[in-house]
Amino acid sequence: MIARIWHGWTKRSDAKTYENMLRDEIFPSIAARNIKGYRGARLFMREDADEMEFVTLLRFDSMDGVKEFAGSDESKPVIFPGVEKLITRMEPAQHYRIAIAREL
Repeated sequence: MIARIWHGWTKRSDAKTYENMLRDEIFPSIAARNIKGYRGARLFMREDADEMEFVTLLRFDSMDGVKEFAGSDESKPVIFPGVEKLITRMEPAQHYRIAIAREL
């Protein structure tokens, strides 16, 4: 299992708008693509000085699914239309092999 982790920041005043877009539009549209091996998304948020940090975690069975999602440059952030005006800065996506996963 692969975890794709991406960090981006917004102004505090744009944080709720971006959170709503992720929940209502972006995550559902990723799921609707029916990417083989896509296993869902998580959103983490925290206040960071005068910004809000957003961390997304998408799970895939393999890097093949990541490449289907992100393209050949899998570290490039996938930014959906309308989001670029909300993001103040971002980092490339990172990919990790999930070695241990325990659910309660």
